[in-house]
Amino acid sequence: MLDILLVTFPFFALVLCGYVAARRRMLPFDAIAGLNTFVLFFALPCMLFRFGAGTPIVQLLDGAAASVYLLCALGTVGFVVWASRNSRIGWNDASFGALVAAFPNTGFMGVPLLVALLGAQAAGPAIVTIVVDLLITSSLCIALSRLDGADEHGAQKAARNALKGVALNPMPWAILLGGLASALHLAPVQPVAQTIGLLADAASPVALFTIGAVLARSQFVAVQEEHEPMPLRDFVPVALVKLLVHPLLVWAVGGLAIRLGLPLGRFALTVMVLVAALPSASNVALLAERFGADTGRIARIILLTTAAAFFTFSAAVALLR
Repeated sequence: MLDILLVTFPFFALVLCGYVAARRRMLPFDAIAGLNTFVLFFALPCMLFRFGAGTPIVQLLDGAAASVYLLCALGTVGFVVWASRNSRIGWNDASFGALVAAFPNTGFMGVPLLVALLGAQAAGPAIVTIVVDLLITSSLCIALSRLDGADEHGAQKAARNALKGVALNPMPWAILLGGLASALHLAPVQPVAQTIGLLADAASPVALFTIGAVLARSQFVAVQEEHEPMPLRDFVPVALVKLLVHPLLVWAVGGLAIRLGLPLGRFALTVMVLVAALPSASNVALLAERFGADTGRIARIILLTTAAAFFTFSAAVALLR
């Protein structure tokens, strides 16, 4: 267990550094958007391209892994939406709560952390889960969030807007280009490769620092907007679903798929379970703010899962390795 904590500690420590820097205004809130831009449009795409290009194309086109992970994501979304909706929590808040329960922080945290723990071969299954979450899970939840007082056309329009957002997101394109480079055995010329390498090396530390800063800003905004304490039942159960139910569901469904003869490797299943055990994606807070959901609730879920995942994720690694 100690050797696992020695690997995971620096990753969560960088998140804490970003949180403290933003909370104490050492990093102005206005600067967080610049960090996000650097990570999302420059460093992270280069990291994903490098991992994609270095991963056998067969791993990136693992239909069995994608199917199992997608089924579990849909099940998690459906359960959280069904369990969350009440007189206070409508479709909008329930849908974004479901998104933080099913969408792990794979891009900013998961890929570099899993590669550090399990080796470079962990990148393939992790990238498969990123594609599923970006293309389907997030689009579905955004469409569901529009059902509050909207007709079917409103949900369809939201789904189209979500897909448009995916098309403008550089991460899927970086994965696609990396996959093509892997399939065609192509490599950038040396100066371009060195530039990509420098940006890719910067992705992990800057992304982790940015996660903490985003959490601090989201929490500050939520406190400013709230007028009374939020009941624990509004966010703690969703955090438990993210950290416990989601990975257990992936483990159970994946194990059943293997017993039924689906061509799913044990190593790929281990990576997917650990992906599901990651904390919630921090960028969901930005989406919730954009679509008018309760950012205070979403920020609490993300903050709670990020803090608790240091222990729960490390425990999951110890059990599965």
